[in-house]
Amino acid sequence: MQPIKTLSIIIPAYNEGPTIRLILDKVREVKLLSDIRKEIIIVNDCSRDNTEEVIKQYLEENPDQGFRYLAHDINQGKGAALHTGIKHATGEYLIIQDADLEYDPQEYNILLRPVLQGFADVVYGSRFMGGNPHRILFYWHSIGNKFLTSLSNMVTNLNLTDMETCYKLFRTDIIQSLPLREKRFGFEPEVTARVSRVPGVRIYEVGISYYGRTYAEGKKIGWRDGFRAIWCIMKYNLWAK
Repeated sequence: MQPIKTLSIIIPAYNEGPTIRLILDKVREVKLLSDIRKEIIIVNDCSRDNTEEVIKQYLEENPDQGFRYLAHDINQGKGAALHTGIKHATGEYLIIQDADLEYDPQEYNILLRPVLQGFADVVYGSRFMGGNPHRILFYWHSIGNKFLTSLSNMVTNLNLTDMETCYKLFRTDIIQSLPLREKRFGFEPEVTARVSRVPGVRIYEVGISYYGRTYAEGKKIGWRDGFRAIWCIMKYNLWAK
């Protein structure tokens, strides 16, 4: 196993002015195992609120903290923002961090442990396993997530419990080698399909916390994205073969 000197943290942001400063504080404060350094890559997907102003002010106040700021000229979607961040990542491993407060950066180390122990190349953080806190919100969302995960598992032959999770940790050379296409929330089923076909890849899953948002608090994913996810599961698994 190659030593891990740096973890790249990809933060896609779209209209996250109220929370972006808080999540950057949380990411900056994390102490990673084995003294791993952090490369924090923020990708602003052409936000229409004050996200850019908040980010730039934050970076001025916190120079030399491992931050990199990238911005799209037009809004393209979360997946497109992730493509940009992944392309620019230089760490041996990278993890995805949403710009809201639904996931706790202190749990990066939970995902890193199977890697540091020499077991994993890819680690998914599951909201549906383990005894960590999990905010009670939408019944039909949970049913939808479990349906999409089961459908994905049927065609990838994986046994994940949470394919749609934000917290995914990848060996950087693996994910940079994938020809990713989806520019919105279809990123999750597409990357799962493609990584499942990497020869010899070792995929693990660990339990994480989940502090979900309501739509009033800024949640963006909707029912149309669920239908798109079904399309992507078919497209990048059955039809790709």
